[in-house]
Amino acid sequence: MNPEETATNTIRILQPSYQVHSITCSSSSRNRTSISDFLFLSFSQHTEQQPLLFGLFLAMYLVTVLGNLLIILAISSDPRLHTPMYFFLANLSFTDTCFSCTIVPKVLLNIHTQHYTISHTGCLVQMFFFMELAILDDFLLAVMAYDRYVAICLPLHYTTIMGPQRCLLLVAASWLSSHLLAFSLCLLMSQFSFCASHAIPHFFCDLLPLLKLACSDTHTFQFMMFAEAALLGVVPLTCVLVSYAHIILIILRIPSPGGKHKVLSTCGSHLTVVTLFYGTLFLVYFQPSSSYSAATGMAASVVYMMVTPMLNPFIYSLRNRHMKEALCRFFCWEKCSTQ
Repeated sequence: MNPEETATNTIRILQPSYQVHSITCSSSSRNRTSISDFLFLSFSQHTEQQPLLFGLFLAMYLVTVLGNLLIILAISSDPRLHTPMYFFLANLSFTDTCFSCTIVPKVLLNIHTQHYTISHTGCLVQMFFFMELAILDDFLLAVMAYDRYVAICLPLHYTTIMGPQRCLLLVAASWLSSHLLAFSLCLLMSQFSFCASHAIPHFFCDLLPLLKLACSDTHTFQFMMFAEAALLGVVPLTCVLVSYAHIILIILRIPSPGGKHKVLSTCGSHLTVVTLFYGTLFLVYFQPSSSYSAATGMAASVVYMMVTPMLNPFIYSLRNRHMKEALCRFFCWEKCSTQ
C-alpha cells in the first residue's frame, strides 16, 4: 500500500470528520485547503505496539525531567559548582527539560487517547518551541566547548575571559539568536497553504514532513532553512572541532598519564553529547525535502529528542566527580559532610 492510500485509510478510521474549507487556487485547477487540524500518522498504524511505546516514552520522559532537574538543583545548591562550566551545564539541563516537555507530553496524550490530531495553530506553536530549543542546544554545546578550550589551553586567563558578565552574555545571545531564527521560519510556514492531505507521517510537527504537504511555493523557505542549517550546523560544530583540536594538542604535550586522563575525563562527557546530538541532526536536516524518509526522520528524532536529553544527566554526573559529590551532598548532607 502506498503512503497516500495509507494516509487516506488511517484518516477514515481514526478521524472521519475534520474542519476543512476548500478554496480555489488561481494558478492551477487543483484545490487547496485551509486546514484547521493535522493528523499524525506515526504510531496510529501500530495499535499492538502502542502500550509498549507509551510505557517506553513515559519512562524516558520521567528520567529526562527528573535527571535534568536534579543536575540543576545540585549545581544551584552547591557553591563549589558556581563556575562557568556548571553554569552552562545547568542551562543545558534546563533546555533539555523544556525540549522534552515541548513534544513528549503531546505524544503520550495522543497514544493514550488514540486521538492523533493537532490544530494548525498548535502545530506552529509546537514547531516554534521545538526549533528554538534545538537551536539553543546547538549554541550551548558550542559555548561549552569554548569554555573547555579556555580552561585547558588558556588556564591563566580563564577567570578573566570567562567572567560572570561574559557567561551571561553568551547565554543571553544564544537565547536571543535561537528565538529569532526559529520565529523567522515559523512566520514563513504560517503563510503556506496545504494540499488535500493533512496527514503528517511523524509524531510531531517537524519542518520537512510539513513541507511535503504544502501547496505553496516553498523555494524561499527551503533556501532559508538550509542557510540556517548551515549556519547552525557548521559554525557551532566548527567551534567545537577547533576547540577540541587545540585541547588534543595540549593533551599530547602532557607527559603524565594521570594528567592526560584528567583532561580527557573532563572533555569526554561533552564530546559524547555532541556526537549524539549533531549526528542525528545532520542525518535528518542536511538533505533535500524531496529525499526525506519518514522512518529515518522519526528514528533520528527519537534519538535527539528523547534519548540524548535522557542520557545527559548520566553522562555528566556519572563521569564527573564534582557532580557526584554535589548530588551526594544534596541527598544526604550530614553523611557527606562528615566524610
